[in-house]
Amino acid sequence: MSAQATPSKAVTELLEAAIAATGGLEDFGDPTFLEGLEVFTTSGATDGQFSEIGAAAAPGMALGNLMNRLRVVDYHASHPELAATAIDAPIFLIGLPRTGTTALSHLLSVDPGNRSLLGWEINESVPPPVTATYRSDPRFIAAMEAPDMLSMINPGFKAIHHDPPDMPLECATALGQHFTSLHLATTFNIDGYMQWILQADHEPAYRYHRMMLQLLQSQCPGRWQLKSPVHLLDPSALIAVYPDAKFVLTHRDPVNVIASVCSLVQSLTSTFTDADFRDYIRATWPEVVATLLDRQNAFRDAQIAAGNGDAFVDVAYADLVADPLGTVATLYDALDHPFTADAEAAMAAHSAEHRQNRFGTHSYSLEDWDLSRPELEERCAPYLTRYAEFLES
Repeated sequence: MSAQATPSKAVTELLEAAIAATGGLEDFGDPTFLEGLEVFTTSGATDGQFSEIGAAAAPGMALGNLMNRLRVVDYHASHPELAATAIDAPIFLIGLPRTGTTALSHLLSVDPGNRSLLGWEINESVPPPVTATYRSDPRFIAAMEAPDMLSMINPGFKAIHHDPPDMPLECATALGQHFTSLHLATTFNIDGYMQWILQADHEPAYRYHRMMLQLLQSQCPGRWQLKSPVHLLDPSALIAVYPDAKFVLTHRDPVNVIASVCSLVQSLTSTFTDADFRDYIRATWPEVVATLLDRQNAFRDAQIAAGNGDAFVDVAYADLVADPLGTVATLYDALDHPFTADAEAAMAAHSAEHRQNRFGTHSYSLEDWDLSRPELEERCAPYLTRYAEFLES
């Protein structure tokens, strides 16, 4: 669907519901979001095989994204000066899923010198938060007090992945408000959308992402540290919008990553369907992970060729698990950021409280998915060769 095509009935109903829910706001901004919304909606209807919960969750997610999008666009329209404000040298954690990006982002978030992206401000961005009242903002309090619906419906998922409301959420959620985000195809088994997102142009979504950050930092500034494996889908689009960004690549044996990702996707998507998608997951996700590695390699090569090779810092997952504070100290040195005493103390307290496996052990294996290590190693060979020093033996 082109941005100018007539939306389907399902999409039209979502747009109208969002307009009504926001008191008549009508400007959704850049209309290119409509293509992703159309594909997401159609793929959900044809591919998703939703349970009753899924049939409510998918359009509910879309509606929430549209409502916040309307408010972000409206706020920019009434504050046009925001468009010229800079997002200075943001740090993006762009390793594969299951390589410690969440743990590292959570750890970095407790440094008072960093600015992180929390779920409540992604989903309710207007009015922008204020530094002095950030942790007493009614939206933050409401998020902290709200029941964890995913854990209530799918209690086992918490052992695999958990984002508490006072810790950063992935940029994937913000990009999802332009309906160009891999996390939508991670939450639901929607192959039509998956095939579309792998070849889509992500730059318009990053322009919306920047609008959100400009709004959120307007009264609560700081050095942004942001993360999501979905950035590997189109990192050239990311750097086109954030040309002075720094990139942290977390590294772990990609074969183990693939087994873990398959397990995560199976657990998460089963929340929203009663159908058996194991064959689809096995056929799809190993290649998706390998594609992310291919694009990461190509992106870094292109940046090196352009003289921007020093924008990258490598972090081994094994080092992060064994020595989180030492790993951060090395990372900050590479980024030329001060590792202050306050930051170190806050991270030490965080590490003591947020230990790996505190919600249970995530068990997974290649055998669970009838996957072959030699075949996967052959597919991931360029990455394995390039980053051998950072990978577990």
